[in-house]
Amino acid sequence: MDNVDNIFLAYREAAQKIKSAILQSRYRTAANANAELLNLYYGVGEFISVNTRSGRWGTGAIEAISEQLQGEMPGLHGFSPTNMKNMRIFFEQWTKELEANRQLLTADLENGASGGELVVIRQLPTAELDGTRLAAFFRVGFTHHREILRKCKTTDERWYYILRCADEFWSVASLKNHLCSDDFSSYGRMPNNFTLTIPDEKNAAIAMRSFKDEYLLDFVDIKESDDYSERDVENAIVTEVKKFIMTVGDGFCFIGNQYRLLVDEEEFFVDMLFFSRTLHCLVAFELKKDKFRPSDLGQLSFYLSALDKYIRKPEENKTIGILLCQEMNRTVVELAVQDYDKPMGVATYRLGTGIPEPYKTLIPLIDGVQQIILENGSEE
Repeated sequence: MDNVDNIFLAYREAAQKIKSAILQSRYRTAANANAELLNLYYGVGEFISVNTRSGRWGTGAIEAISEQLQGEMPGLHGFSPTNMKNMRIFFEQWTKELEANRQLLTADLENGASGGELVVIRQLPTAELDGTRLAAFFRVGFTHHREILRKCKTTDERWYYILRCADEFWSVASLKNHLCSDDFSSYGRMPNNFTLTIPDEKNAAIAMRSFKDEYLLDFVDIKESDDYSERDVENAIVTEVKKFIMTVGDGFCFIGNQYRLLVDEEEFFVDMLFFSRTLHCLVAFELKKDKFRPSDLGQLSFYLSALDKYIRKPEENKTIGILLCQEMNRTVVELAVQDYDKPMGVATYRLGTGIPEPYKTLIPLIDGVQQIILENGSEE
């Protein structure tokens, strides 16, 4: 019987290795296909740009060409008039960054584009990108690139979202959510002590950009004027935990609320406990209704020590603690948090009814997002 069991285990191990190889192959195939598609769209975008911006093509040319393509290649996707204009934007926006010193239009006209014929579909000039950015650029789909170009004004902002899309496998819906929340302006600004308490510089940097300095809990149906408790906010978050995860960021897995810790037969309860796949560690959230007080960090630090001792697995990184309060003095927080040897940060939160009217336009419309995806997908 033991021999049979060993053979079965060997077969299962072999199957897992083959499965891993298959998945890796599929991933590489998909990544290569995406890179080819981006190169194609860039080249077509250049061709359209050269001919439309020079006035060589008249009004309605893109629509006519799209219709011609559909007639000659039935079932062709991605070449609607709208998407072909997006290819032109893709080319024109990125050529400014990747070929800032090249006289693009003049050179291309001299090379044969002046006759209105497509001599060659050029590839993206990505030689100037470092390895990390190059890999990320080609892992992100064209629809993601389109949304980033629509919403981002600066190159730094674009790269922020491209890198996060690539690293965290954001869907288009998730990207839109992060763009509407203006993550670029708020991530990495949360007062914390990560550089002092996380030995690995890369992990410390990832932790710093994984959290915001303010979270909009627009899904919590509690008014600022109501007589509510911290537990009321916590229960509302747990009820809509999926929306809270979308607010916090991708890669978080909910473990539980009022998570019980038993220390020498004495009970303690962590408000909310998550696991971050990106940071490979437990993340404890503590809620405070009022303004930040330095003494709040003492309680959080104790919870982190207990979680590390009794709950954290040996292969996991040290637990991170995030204190969520309604108001804070940043200078006080930055001074207080430096005295602790546990990785922690402090952020504020706003309830939906407490958000000023001008700011509400930035809140992601989570409900009905699937319909938005379907409508946008029809362009592809």
